Amino acid sequence: MLVSVGETASRNPHAELSTVMVVKKKAAKVEAVVLDEEKLHKLIVSLSVDDGDDGIRELAQTLQSCLKLAEPVQQIQLVKKAGSQLEALREQQSDGALLEACLHTLVLVYISLQARNPLRRSIASALGSVPAWLYEQTVDCLCTCLSDCLSNLASDKLPHTVDTIAACLDGFPLGERCINKLLPEVLQFLHKGLSEYLHQNSCLAGCHVAQAQLMQSCLMAVKTSMLVVQKSEEIISAALQGDQDQCKQEDTLSSLMNCYVHILTDEDFIQSVQSMAGMAVVLLIRSVMGYGDEVASVVCCLLRSSAQVLDSAPQWLKQSCEGLYSSGHPPGVSLYLCHGALAMLSWKGTLPGPQWEELLLLVPNTLLELDVSIKESSTAMVVARVLTLWSDAALACLQGEDQRCPPSLQQSLSGGSKLQEHLLEHIYSHWEHPLDGVRHQTRSLFRNLLLLHQHTNSSTSDPFKDPYITELTKSLLGLEWHMRGKYGSLGCLVELYGAGYLLNLQPQLPSCLLGLMGDQTLAPYASDLLERLFVSHKAQLVSDTGAAGKTEDWLESWHQTWVTPLLQVLCSARLDQTTYILDYFLPKLLHCSPCSLAHMVQGLQDTMPCSSGPTGSRGALGALMTCLRAARAQGVVSSTEEGLWGGLVPLSLLQQALIHKHDQVRMDALGFVCVSHRSTELVVSQEIDLICYFLLPNLNNQSPGVRQQTVSLLKKLLCRVKDSTQLLQKRVVQERDQEQRERDQHTLDQYKVFLRGLCVRLLEVLLPGASFSKCLMSLHLLCLLGQFFTFTTGPDLFALGEVVTSEHAQNVLYCVASNFLEVKQLAATLLRQLPPTAVGLQVPERMLGVLQAALDLSMSTKPFNSVTAAHLLNLLLHLPDLSQALLLCAQEQGLDFQPPSPPPQTSEALILEHNTLAVVQFLLRCLQSEVLRAESSLLQAAASYPLYGRAHCITAVLQHLNTVSLRQTEQWRCLVSELIAVCYRMSDVVSPVVQSSSPEGLIPIDTDSGLQKILKEIQPKDNNDFFTSARELDTHQGDDHTQCQTTPVPLLDTGDEGYRVTAQMVLVCCWRSMKEVAMLLGELCQSLPLHYTNDNMHTHPGLITEEQVEEIGLYFRQQLLQSRHRGAFELAYVGFVRVTDMLCRSGSRALQQLPACWLSEVLEELKSSDPSSKLCATRRSAGIPFYIQALLSSEPKLSSCSLLKMTMRELISLAMPSADRSTSSSTVPQVHALNILRALYRDTRLGENIIPFVSDGVQAAVLGFTSPVWAVRNASTLLFSTLITRIFGVKKGKDEHSKKNRMTGREFFTRFPPLHPFLLYQLEEAAATVESDSGQVKLHPSLFLLLLVLSRLYPSPMDGSSSPLGLAPFMPFIIRCGRSAVYRTREMAARALVPFVLVTQVPSTVHSLLQELPPKPGPKIQHNHIHGSLLQVLFLLRSYQADSHRPLPAGNGIGEALRRRMWLASRQNSCVVTRGAFLDVLVCLCGPKISLLEDSEVSELRQNVLPVLTSSDLFTSDTSAATLAPGSTQFLLSLARVALSASVEIPELWGDPQLSNRLLQCLLQCPLYEVRELSVNGVLRRLEEEEKRRRPQWLDEPTLSNLIRLAFHEKHPQCLAKVLRVLCVLGSSGELLWRHGTKVLSQEEVLQHLITLAQSCVHSVELHCAALMLVSQLVVQLLSSDLKEVSSVSCLAQWGVMMHSCCSKEQPVEVKLMATKVLVNCTHTLLTSPHLPLGLPTTLSLWRSLFTLLQDEDQDVRDSASDFISNVPAGLLSKDVAGVSVCPPVALDWGVGLLCQLFELWGQVPTGIFALTEWLLGEEEADDEAVADEASSVDEEDFLFKKGDLNLWAEPGQWLKLLHRKLTSLILTFKQTQQPGPLEPDQVHRISVLSSQARDKSLSSQQGLASLPALSQFSCTMEHAQLTLRLQRATLALDVLERLWN
Repeated sequence: MLVSVGETASRNPHAELSTVMVVKKKAAKVEAVVLDEEKLHKLIVSLSVDDGDDGIRELAQTLQSCLKLAEPVQQIQLVKKAGSQLEALREQQSDGALLEACLHTLVLVYISLQARNPLRRSIASALGSVPAWLYEQTVDCLCTCLSDCLSNLASDKLPHTVDTIAACLDGFPLGERCINKLLPEVLQFLHKGLSEYLHQNSCLAGCHVAQAQLMQSCLMAVKTSMLVVQKSEEIISAALQGDQDQCKQEDTLSSLMNCYVHILTDEDFIQSVQSMAGMAVVLLIRSVMGYGDEVASVVCCLLRSSAQVLDSAPQWLKQSCEGLYSSGHPPGVSLYLCHGALAMLSWKGTLPGPQWEELLLLVPNTLLELDVSIKESSTAMVVARVLTLWSDAALACLQGEDQRCPPSLQQSLSGGSKLQEHLLEHIYSHWEHPLDGVRHQTRSLFRNLLLLHQHTNSSTSDPFKDPYITELTKSLLGLEWHMRGKYGSLGCLVELYGAGYLLNLQPQLPSCLLGLMGDQTLAPYASDLLERLFVSHKAQLVSDTGAAGKTEDWLESWHQTWVTPLLQVLCSARLDQTTYILDYFLPKLLHCSPCSLAHMVQGLQDTMPCSSGPTGSRGALGALMTCLRAARAQGVVSSTEEGLWGGLVPLSLLQQALIHKHDQVRMDALGFVCVSHRSTELVVSQEIDLICYFLLPNLNNQSPGVRQQTVSLLKKLLCRVKDSTQLLQKRVVQERDQEQRERDQHTLDQYKVFLRGLCVRLLEVLLPGASFSKCLMSLHLLCLLGQFFTFTTGPDLFALGEVVTSEHAQNVLYCVASNFLEVKQLAATLLRQLPPTAVGLQVPERMLGVLQAALDLSMSTKPFNSVTAAHLLNLLLHLPDLSQALLLCAQEQGLDFQPPSPPPQTSEALILEHNTLAVVQFLLRCLQSEVLRAESSLLQAAASYPLYGRAHCITAVLQHLNTVSLRQTEQWRCLVSELIAVCYRMSDVVSPVVQSSSPEGLIPIDTDSGLQKILKEIQPKDNNDFFTSARELDTHQGDDHTQCQTTPVPLLDTGDEGYRVTAQMVLVCCWRSMKEVAMLLGELCQSLPLHYTNDNMHTHPGLITEEQVEEIGLYFRQQLLQSRHRGAFELAYVGFVRVTDMLCRSGSRALQQLPACWLSEVLEELKSSDPSSKLCATRRSAGIPFYIQALLSSEPKLSSCSLLKMTMRELISLAMPSADRSTSSSTVPQVHALNILRALYRDTRLGENIIPFVSDGVQAAVLGFTSPVWAVRNASTLLFSTLITRIFGVKKGKDEHSKKNRMTGREFFTRFPPLHPFLLYQLEEAAATVESDSGQVKLHPSLFLLLLVLSRLYPSPMDGSSSPLGLAPFMPFIIRCGRSAVYRTREMAARALVPFVLVTQVPSTVHSLLQELPPKPGPKIQHNHIHGSLLQVLFLLRSYQADSHRPLPAGNGIGEALRRRMWLASRQNSCVVTRGAFLDVLVCLCGPKISLLEDSEVSELRQNVLPVLTSSDLFTSDTSAATLAPGSTQFLLSLARVALSASVEIPELWGDPQLSNRLLQCLLQCPLYEVRELSVNGVLRRLEEEEKRRRPQWLDEPTLSNLIRLAFHEKHPQCLAKVLRVLCVLGSSGELLWRHGTKVLSQEEVLQHLITLAQSCVHSVELHCAALMLVSQLVVQLLSSDLKEVSSVSCLAQWGVMMHSCCSKEQPVEVKLMATKVLVNCTHTLLTSPHLPLGLPTTLSLWRSLFTLLQDEDQDVRDSASDFISNVPAGLLSKDVAGVSVCPPVALDWGVGLLCQLFELWGQVPTGIFALTEWLLGEEEADDEAVADEASSVDEEDFLFKKGDLNLWAEPGQWLKLLHRKLTSLILTFKQTQQPGPLEPDQVHRISVLSSQARDKSLSSQQGLASLPALSQFSCTMEHAQLTLRLQRATLALDVLERLWN
């Protein structure tokens, strides 16, 4: 039966919304004609008349057939046929009734169809083809039907009728004629429709979906009314001028205008509707007033909100527009009217009159006035878009051809005019806006302003001769590069004036921009500007060369400008700085000039041998790979079998890159091999070999980014294989050339071998003990293989399933037991793709074993086991016999469970539903039983059957079910009710713990009647015994066990089950149970269909009812408002978000209104809360902010956000301080409000909708600091911190005060205008309290916050001088704050002043501050004032030094002012704090080599400083008195900085060498360790900068003696560490003469002392590392000097032991890095020396240490250790790999092979074999025995969070395989080279001992494995892995020994 459109809409009130959204996002869908049965029958009967002409009868039959069809495409074809038949009709053939029926049918079907249906367009085309004689009849027929529609004003019919009217005017002349005939009716209908929508809007508060639907309908109605008015302008104008029906027409238009005005002034409407209404108002005025000067005059009046000049407008228009020019209308009205004026009025060519010019200039001024008052980001977006639209209109005026633009207008629009200045200020204020759209619009506006200037100054085409453009460009180039808007503006200048213009002004621009590419936030902008520059530059060079010039004439210059800087950056910059060059810049450069690749490759290969790049850079090889990768991705190079990539690069170079140490070099090389411009490009054999070469060493990578890149690149390679396979298969079939067919078939065979080999390699690495990263990578790639090629075993081309064995599948299955969630998920996904025969789950015994393991894991006390259980259950869900296996499990457990009856059909969907139902029912029965027991004893539940595992499994199983198409609905409904009930019971059991005021230390007391209440809460104790010692309970019931014991009680051997319970276990059980309850309830609400009845009394069947959903919502409310434990309420929030998300999208009107109702209730509860309230006022209000966040997040972002606005208003009013809130009890609502506001400002989902309330939030936070209540101040602090992040963004650099973390003052105050007067008033009030003659401390509570905010602002050189929101008013108050008696306030004031002073104003500001200082000592000197001023001077000078990079201008007077006040640095000044500050200023000016002052001035200043130094406490060594005064240490450090500059840093510029040496000696002998440390650090820095081989001249013998003395006598660890580092640097250039007093020490004595020092200072990592480095350097020097005396040095063995201990995994990373540096440096001299200078045992110990470091957890340690390959002598490695940096896995492989080679070189092969066999067997026998005992122990103590082995990278199994492989090769070599005969007796004895150990280890491991439970890989994962590894050690060792014996 066919159903009518109206009936469909009535059944589904959201059908229209769905249609609108589908239309917006997808192409129009062809739908068949749908009419109700009665109407359809009438139409068919009317077309069944046999009378009439043949042509008409054929037309009627065609239409009849069309109505009877249900296929839309066939209907379209028949409609087209009917159109042809209509066109062919002649006037003589007309038959009134039948023809009328045909026309009526077409018209009725046309009107009934939905908008944008292709069938409707086909009917419109058919009707449009009627002959001329039939035209009027067709129009009348259409008018009749449309008139019937217009008379039906039912609300559900309105959208369709509006769509029909719009369709009639959409390229349908006949429809347009119909609308013109029915114009009064149409306008009346649109007015009534809009009125109905306005009425409905007032009744839909809280119903977001209905509101959104209404907004779409209202938008469509306004649009359609505009279309009608626009198409009927002449008719309307004529009707208004005529006498007949004039009044009626005016009333209709007046009513329409009233609707538009209502929408404009009602802020409940969304912006798109209001914007459309603004255009409609202007369009209607234009239709009434015409195109003359009057219409512009009326619009001007509306924009000015003035009715004085509206005399020319009709009276009805004045009355209708009253709401627009009244003073109280919203500010958005002017905005939308401006938009309407620009969009609806024509601005092309000559303007009609002066009023139009006035309007053109009024619009931007109106918009700019709005610019400083708007708060919403969305409104700012509209303002920016309308301003751009205005600039387009202004350009259109200037480009008119009829007449020149008036001079006054030209002057107003030209560059430099006041209007342009204001518009530029708008641009500079918004080009850093967080919305991309605003930034884009400001860029477009800037470009248009430049074009306006060009058009108004057309005579000046050269930018160098245009002062406005030149000044603008220089000011832009002078801005900081972190300002993103700068790039787009410079791009506009490039576009209009060419790249040569900017390059002439700043030649270093390319290098500068390339240097910015390391910043991820700036890289897209910099690369876009670079592209504009080099493309424009290329075009200019080609143009300058001319048509006759050759490419070489300009290409070299272009390469020099763009390619050379690129290659320099790629080779020398750090890898993280060049990543984005590959992503953003290099492809664009190669696209612009593909021929540049050869230049790049040649240049990089030329520098390859001599340039490896600085530390941390990719070097020339990495740069080459980067260029090649980008080139191949662009299609510049391609691979061919004959010559790989055109012979650009040798294969050996690629192999080096694929195993390079740096991740990005490997990724670039892999990308070069894998990625191609064409997806069908063949993968040649060399590429396959390179992939195999790359794969195994790179599977184990800890970096998630590298893993992601690797998988992505290999995915592209597999895509190429798949696509090229399809091409090859087609060619094999179609190709006629036999040779070509054979080549193609050979390639396919290669593919097969490659894919199968890849599959096997990846499966073989999934062994027990494989690292997390290797498992993850392998599983990812195997899933890709299954996705592209499938693991089939049948007749498939590749048949990858044939290589998958059951052992492989078993290893994948065991990966599900991994502790890492991602590995579990990938393994489960892969198991579904592998052949079922290999997996074997369909075997009953196997399935039952896995099922039992899953059920056991679901009740484990280890949380990750429940995740494993869920994955295992999901694997079993598709098996047909699962329900029978569940029944067997239930019978074993004695569980009352009967599986549901199996479905009659056996489709996969039905089996899945049946099994899911059975599993959920089984788990539910288990859970119900366990909850019942937990109600009696929660402690026993926490210890043996925690509830959360079962609930998690239920949730996970339900997630894989399609709940929309369930068959067994009744059973599901009952099940859902039971699930909800058991969730509530679980919550009741555990909620007392998580809702306790101290849930972390709570164990509830069990009573006979169950868990009734909490009798006792654990009080804080002096020790942590409660948390670390277990409580032991047995299962006896009685009074003795009704109370918890506070000390551990040993388990009695009674045969009963015992429990070990800690507070941690109880808490984890409770909060995880709460989490799973929340997730399960959220899943039920979100995934199950809702059972409800809509407004039309139509019932939608579902599985969950409205009442159940509401109860669940109330449950979440209780939990969120009362839970104290963060884990509980955070995860309850996740579930509640799913509920609220479902509420707002449900079809139930009652459910849609619940969020608003709940929000109002909780806000009322907050207002009345006090300390006795149940709402938690501590723990940052606990779950209350989460509850409100969830409710607000349910509100659609594109709605009016009424809930958010209401909530923010209420919260801000509560957060503001009030006179009646002065006690802790009355400030509870304020604390709650501050905490909730903090959460809302942090919520990223609220997006820009929260920005309008930021100003109020800042005010609340600042004023909250004035509260006397600590809780309010604490909450205000947290809120303020959040707002700083919200305003300025997350930290963008390491420097907290970097300009990246700040914004210009204009931008800040433009975005938050209310903060300008607020902050200014607060600062003025705070500054008034800081000055006090008495010196008494008066600290304003908010002063610190104010200075913190102001220090984040800085003035921009682009800011206007007359801005009302400027920073100048703040400066006097900030300077005054520097006089505070609080040190920290003075420092903050100095820091806050810096941003407020422009670079050009720094000299004058510094001079004025210095002038305020007293020129001589006096009795009334305020040292706080002096110190504050000096700090401000210091911070300003440092900022100038960092930003300007140029000296202060001459004649600044700063040097003279300092010289006159030199007494402040002398002993005449009794205050050491101000003395130190003055010295810091002197260091800033005198310390650097390039001073800020002129050379003569700084020399004179230095000469004045020297007497201060000589008479200072430092020089006279009289620091005892100074150290007693406060601030004396800082003073002496300042003094030391001056002395360091004169003695170490630049002694030649101070002009007194003797004094310099004395100063350095005084520094090193100073009693204060801080001074000594600073001095030694300065010496070390200078030595590292010079990098000379011999000792520098400024470091004389006395100084060296002092340093050596400090090495023996210094007590401070940090200072001693730096002394040792200095001696290490000096010792590298030659041997030092070590003296201890008068005694000269030998090398052995020095070594012994330093080794003792290194062993005793392990508590200080820095000192330990420094001593280790110096000792190692001395050892190497000793062994290099005289090998004969080495044996006499007894401490060398101690050094070897110490080195070995430094490489253990327990050591800090810094120690291990230092050890790697030592081992790498001594590789050539010690490790690979043919003379074995340390002896074999110590050398082997060092090699073992190196191998340990190569397997360390830390990647930096591994990478550093892998550098030893570069120091191996060339003769020991092949030529291709000598000196190459390789990744740690390759270095480990090569290192073991190198050691075996060295055994042969040393003649120690047998000894080496035994040593490596001991490594293979393992040296930790005691640990192994302990592991075995632990695995076999029944009474195992179980820890919740056992960390286990922390090394996630090392793979012991792979290490053992590597040793075994190398040993096998070494034994083979040994047997081939030794003389035939029996082994020596000692060798036989060693073999016997090792064999005995190996056999014992093998036996104990097998016994341990046998003692583990079945499928122990899941239940005892760690123990099974350890025992398996132990067995593998023994097995491989026995194999080696047997090979050696035989």
